[in-house]
Amino acid sequence: MKQKNRGKIVIYILTIIVLLILLFPFFVALSTALKPLKEVYTSPPHWIPHKLWWRNFTDVWIKYPLAQYFVNSFIIASGATVFNIILCIPAAYAVSRLKFYGRRTLLFSFLVVQMFSPIIVVISLFKIFAKLGLVDTLSSLIIVNTVFTLAFSIWMLNGYFSTIPIEIEEAALIDGCTRLKTITRIILPIALPGVVTTLIYTFITAWNEFMFALTLINTAAKRPLTLGLYDLVGRWEVQWQYLTAASLFAIAPVIILFILIEKQLVKGLAGGAIKG
Repeated sequence: MKQKNRGKIVIYILTIIVLLILLFPFFVALSTALKPLKEVYTSPPHWIPHKLWWRNFTDVWIKYPLAQYFVNSFIIASGATVFNIILCIPAAYAVSRLKFYGRRTLLFSFLVVQMFSPIIVVISLFKIFAKLGLVDTLSSLIIVNTVFTLAFSIWMLNGYFSTIPIEIEEAALIDGCTRLKTITRIILPIALPGVVTTLIYTFITAWNEFMFALTLINTAAKRPLTLGLYDLVGRWEVQWQYLTAASLFAIAPVIILFILIEKQLVKGLAGGAIKG
């Protein structure tokens, strides 16, 4: 018993140390966001602000078009997520249920695609979008994020669809359900945790994307949040108090999404267990 207790104490201590290391950058960001400009550049720096400067969180919305950046990022992330879900659900279902030549090779090709850096195709994509007249549009970023998250989304959903007993579908087909009704009324409710996971992955990936936005967007009014934060870095000076305040606002939607989706994820797991 003593050895087990000692082992738990060691695990708790190591866990706390790791958490402190991981959370330290967020603490620095929060500390900087609450400092006036003079305190930001004091040397040596102090971690706790002498005076809490809450105005940074309001001034950043006034001095920079942060609201427009948020709207653009939300449109891009939401659009990419919707198109990704629409495309990957039937594709993943087909790969998991239909037996065809090259199926295993196709599955591994989805992972191989993820191994290559997207920077390889930046120039090619720019030329394609330029010919299509889609440069400097939010549509180009929606398409790019959909395409680059699709392969891994199909891989994830394929693994989840494969765990669902095929007898459930056969029973539904015998009862008169079409293939489409079987997918929408039987398979998707059971596979809800997998769909939610795919949704989270796509939304966060599109929300955090920077490289394609830097390449394809020129107009300031169409910049997403990641590109907007980059613009806060000046040539001669960086307004760190505004940059960190805006960064904290930027991670808020992702945190809120996790909080909201967590409940649905638990419900999906419970529903899948009952239906299975």
